[in-house]
Amino acid sequence: MPAVQDKTITLGHPSYVWLSGQDRRLNLVLRYVPLQGSRILDVGCGLGMYMSQFRRFSPEVYGVDVDPAKVAEASASLPNVHAAPAEALPFDDGSFDVVFLHEVIEHVDDDRKTIQEAYRVLDKGGYLVIYAPNRLYFFETHGFYLGKKYVFKLLPLVNYLPNFLRRLFVPHVRAYRTGDLRKLFAGLDVETVVHTCVYPGFDAIAMKRPALAKLLRRVLYFAENTPIRAFGLSHFLVVQKGRGDS
Repeated sequence: MPAVQDKTITLGHPSYVWLSGQDRRLNLVLRYVPLQGSRILDVGCGLGMYMSQFRRFSPEVYGVDVDPAKVAEASASLPNVHAAPAEALPFDDGSFDVVFLHEVIEHVDDDRKTIQEAYRVLDKGGYLVIYAPNRLYFFETHGFYLGKKYVFKLLPLVNYLPNFLRRLFVPHVRAYRTGDLRKLFAGLDVETVVHTCVYPGFDAIAMKRPALAKLLRRVLYFAENTPIRAFGLSHFLVVQKGRGDS
């Protein structure tokens, strides 16, 4: 990978404000996962935007992030925020009813180990919730490299290249096909509750061109109920841990 000076390139940008796109994603979680009174862990919590929302449903909300600066900022307004990598969570087995990973696994050093850790700290019957980039989306949204120069712009169709070519432009972040996600759970006792793909919130467009954002939302949110959902921005995956495993 080219030399990286800005850690936001490899770790991603946290949510700084709560917008309609995040609200929509939270409502999707609520459709499938019981949050009321649950013990909830937000892995890769950033500045704690989702943690704050989860606290509407439960006082037992915890967060971890690998970036100590984000942990310090989140801790100024939220309890139970810890600095730790997703591959080594500082909690006992079976500590949580819900583990949430929002656009996180694409950034970690070891995504398979991250899933294993999330599974370990999840109690029997608990829910693991994942949002992760879809390899079939038409744009790469995390920026790209031209040689050693990083460019933070959308790059069309790069995710359709073979892996060795994609890594030339996007060595700093993963994107997943459905089969890629399934491999992360190999050998784990889980049952899929829902797996679909969702389109963007178009919040940035809405700030400048609200009519266009309204049209895009209407068309593409309808498309989520059709096979065209396969090309959405992100996978939305909820699995439930088996009750026979510890």
